[in-house]
Amino acid sequence: MRTADAPPPARSARTLPLRAGGEQERGAGIGFTLLALDGAARRGRLTTAHGSVETPAFMPVGTQATVKAMTPAAVAATGAEIVLANAYHLMLRPGPERIAAIGGIHKFMNWPGALLTDSGGFQVMSLAELRQVTENGVVFKSHLDGSRHELTPERSMAVQEKLGVDIAMALDECVRYPASPEDTRRAMRLTIAWAERARAAFPLLPGRGLFGIVQGGVDRNLRTECARALAAISFDGFALGGLAVGEGHELMIQVVAHTTPLLPAEKPRYLMGVGKPEDIVAAVAAGIDMFDCVLPTRSGRTHQAFTRQGEINVRNARHADDPRPLDPDCACPTCQGHSRAYLHHLAKSEEMLGAMLLTWHNVHYYQELMRGLREAIVAGKLDDFRAAFAERRAQGDIPPLN
Repeated sequence: MRTADAPPPARSARTLPLRAGGEQERGAGIGFTLLALDGAARRGRLTTAHGSVETPAFMPVGTQATVKAMTPAAVAATGAEIVLANAYHLMLRPGPERIAAIGGIHKFMNWPGALLTDSGGFQVMSLAELRQVTENGVVFKSHLDGSRHELTPERSMAVQEKLGVDIAMALDECVRYPASPEDTRRAMRLTIAWAERARAAFPLLPGRGLFGIVQGGVDRNLRTECARALAAISFDGFALGGLAVGEGHELMIQVVAHTTPLLPAEKPRYLMGVGKPEDIVAAVAAGIDMFDCVLPTRSGRTHQAFTRQGEINVRNARHADDPRPLDPDCACPTCQGHSRAYLHHLAKSEEMLGAMLLTWHNVHYYQELMRGLREAIVAGKLDDFRAAFAERRAQGDIPPLN
């Protein structure tokens, strides 16, 4: 942050304390402060019952109350301040009542920081063979044992309240891409109706908040209708759902850039399920504050590493004798202590340590990316950051000198 006697930053970054209003001022909900702007990009701080989160932020995915292949201490060591879990999966196993009896999800998984839960709308989409959607909610068969369940906006709120999460998500209906205009419109309007019910059912508690989810596919008119309807409801933040489902990078960013200006500037904005590093960088420039994706952890378990030069598959034979780290500029324990040759050996031997080391590196890479974006926004140099980011990735992985 620029001090009063410091020279002005490059370009046109602006520092501006802008606090969220409404329930936060009355002692309920979460807090959000905008600290700087660079174009549409925002540098902010989210305040929850379990600590603050510097934004733009990436949330490692811990679907079943665990970030796969990492301990909570390792996740925190990467710089992550918030993780995501999934209310649908935890509702089925082990059950919200059991987690509540043990002291809530933070104690259950030994995660002291902020935590957000997805309501299950995306999982409902993926269970097309096992569910039926009505105006009241979703009736579905468990993918675990075939047992019958009903998930309504009110039930979703009750589950997330029992879990004790910092940020809950309203139940929405997410449609596949491509979907017909009729299906997209129906799902969007159902999402609005469910959002109103979710807001009415979710209690106002200090440090805890509820986000609404903007749907509408890639139809800008539907996105506009949904964003304006949700903005009229007193949510603590807003998410963009139904993207990164096959529409491609350019179309996704066009929808994001269209939708973010329609949302209240003083509330955080969350792009769900994104994603690839280039998607995150472009979405930050379009005004997004929060992200989540399974890519860092899933890629780690399949021997893929994210680096400043792009992605690396350590199973490739060219790494077998390479003494270099994955990324010479990376300070993570994997890069500081292990060679590509060793990681290649672990992958070929199917040792679980390989997945653990690669996952740690990947989550660290994503946190470093977000830190770089935050610093660039404050300095008014986001365009320079984006150019350097693209240039380095285009350069690709450089083979070792013989």
